[in-house]
Amino acid sequence: MNTIRKYLEETISIEDSDWDFFTSRLEQRTVKKRTKLLTINEVENHISFISSGIVRFLIPKEDLDKEITFGFCFDNEFVSAYDSFLTRKPSLYELETLTKVTMWSISYDDLQEVYKKTKIGNTLGRLSSERLFLIKSKREQSLLNETAEERYLNLFKERPNLIKAIPLKYIASYIGVTAQALSRIRKRIS
Repeated sequence: MNTIRKYLEETISIEDSDWDFFTSRLEQRTVKKRTKLLTINEVENHISFISSGIVRFLIPKEDLDKEITFGFCFDNEFVSAYDSFLTRKPSLYELETLTKVTMWSISYDDLQEVYKKTKIGNTLGRLSSERLFLIKSKREQSLLNETAEERYLNLFKERPNLIKAIPLKYIASYIGVTAQALSRIRKRIS
């Protein structure tokens, strides 16, 4: 839990009373590898802070080779199907753990209480939503402005341990190429 506080206090100062109220609403969850945190048509009810592990965002297909991976969240990041969380409408995508994941989660209702009863509540909400938005925006800009090879190289510059933890087929989908095209990219740059 101290990791969350340290992460948040990079941006804001948190009074102990607000911190105590906020943390009283957090639930620590440990989830096995390859577990669906959220499936299509479920309403997202949590925002979570990942202490350790990797979560992928995906659009499933009947043919598993055609699943679309469009995001990853790692240690010390917030994870949520945030559009579903905000609108209280069913999600159009899924969240799946790629590794064992330990995270601290807060429910929608508990977060509303934090907003109402603490000085920093709205700031916490704003910070988590801004960070989730920046991840999404960066991904969109990458798809529009970079080649697949540049996306691949940038991904590993930012996340050097990624290659060990994420199957190449998910990385290929994430950068928008087939597994064969990713194999050619990897040969070219090695």
